[in-house]
Amino acid sequence: MGSPQRLQKILSRAGIASRRHAEELIAAGRVTVNDLVATLGSSADPDRDRIAVDGAPISFPERVCIALHKPSGYVTTVRDDRGRRTVMALVPAMPGLHPVGRLDYGTEGLLLLTNDGALTLAITHPRHEIAKTYLATVVGVPDAAALRALAEGVGLADGLTAPARARVESTVPGGAVVSLELHEGRNRQVRRMLEAVGHPVRRLIRTAVGEIRLGDLQPGQWRTLTPDEVEWLSKSVPRSTE
Repeated sequence: MGSPQRLQKILSRAGIASRRHAEELIAAGRVTVNDLVATLGSSADPDRDRIAVDGAPISFPERVCIALHKPSGYVTTVRDDRGRRTVMALVPAMPGLHPVGRLDYGTEGLLLLTNDGALTLAITHPRHEIAKTYLATVVGVPDAAALRALAEGVGLADGLTAPARARVESTVPGGAVVSLELHEGRNRQVRRMLEAVGHPVRRLIRTAVGEIRLGDLQPGQWRTLTPDEVEWLSKSVPRSTE
């Protein structure tokens, strides 16, 4: 026997909708529990109760976790109202599959996708602070002072960043390749941090999310996560029942 959970969480885990959209479904009277119309704040036991949306009982598909090498020029959303290409065009069509977090339009590299809404929420929650590693090709070569500023925290318009690991990996004509490991996920954070220390980004690739590596995946290629990677995710981001 399970324990009662918020309906929003149950619908998200079933791949029906995001939690926000689930609230809209509930508010519209489209969700029932044991044939009774649910209300916002309602809970249910997915192991015992009959939960339906528009009269159709929900089910829980087998969890899918995918690693994609996102190319530049794709939007990290399920759909785009401006008609731009989305990352969903690069992976198989599966019910409820969606990106975990975001990569900027021009940023490349490792992007996780899953059909498990609860796992997505757990991975992206700030309290879990999963490290994300990037390689940035920048203008100029950062000196010791710039690297120290990145390591100690950079003052941005939305506040001081958390400490990051930064080092110069190599030099290239007119610049350098810098590795940066963060535990935050602010909008365009890597680009803003490097620009703030005087080294605008030419190219940005995310190479790892925690212990999950981009590896040999080429732009546009994807793979399913290994059992060890899924286990690491599950242990790293324990999911509450709330």
